[in-house]
Amino acid sequence: MALPLLTRTQGSYIRELLQERRVRAAEGVFVVEGTHAVRDLLSGYPEQVRTIVTTPGYLLKEGRDDGFARLPASVQQYSCPDFQFSKLSDLEAPQGILAVVRQPAWDEAAILQQPMILGIFGEQLQDPVNVGAIIRTAAALNVCALWLTPESADIYHPKVVRSASGTLLALPIFFTKNGAGLIQHGCQIFTAEVGGPEVVSIDAIHQAPRKLVVAVGNESRGLSAQIRTQATTRFTIPLSRDVESLNVAATVAIATFYFSRLPKEK
Repeated sequence: MALPLLTRTQGSYIRELLQERRVRAAEGVFVVEGTHAVRDLLSGYPEQVRTIVTTPGYLLKEGRDDGFARLPASVQQYSCPDFQFSKLSDLEAPQGILAVVRQPAWDEAAILQQPMILGIFGEQLQDPVNVGAIIRTAAALNVCALWLTPESADIYHPKVVRSASGTLLALPIFFTKNGAGLIQHGCQIFTAEVGGPEVVSIDAIHQAPRKLVVAVGNESRGLSAQIRTQATTRFTIPLSRDVESLNVAATVAIATFYFSRLPKEK
């Protein structure tokens, strides 16, 4: 059965979702592009998918498994000419398939009430690629949640969505101005810093609190004085070969992996 054609109005709406944070926030949806990304969505989170758009060119080369994954989906499906799809897409080489996806809702209170927490706090993280990589790393290392300050990059920005590689719906993400609320729920904040007074090497830490949130800062300015004063431990990752600092996503990966394997304080 032939799919209905995507209208110009619908196409403009999708383009706005890709370009405008305010539109994504107002509509409560975002856009995922690409064969594997859409297939993974339909496999793992079919209830979150609202609309699928494909091109005739994509359908001609669609793999059998991808077709079976797409066809039973109880979502709106539209066809879009290849030339029109290229104007909608945010990719340099569009693959001919995208999905409009509902933004997830998470229960922050339920997470903070857990007896054990390993979380990440990101302060003013501006680079969407970094934010996406942190989301992917956090999901892979079984982090409970990610907290970001409101000034951080939009988690539904197309670059974040691509960098997160399908994990955006797997990780609870919340927004907070600072660490005060986390501390009120018994979390201890460990700040990742380049160095300085009262900063210890990460390998000098031999136990982790039962509720631990690792804080990382802005790509150029680092962490604010406020979050550093809220920390119970300030640590650095020792580097060699005259390298001054790590990318913030690499810092999160190393620190989270290290702390997740430490024995917990009693």
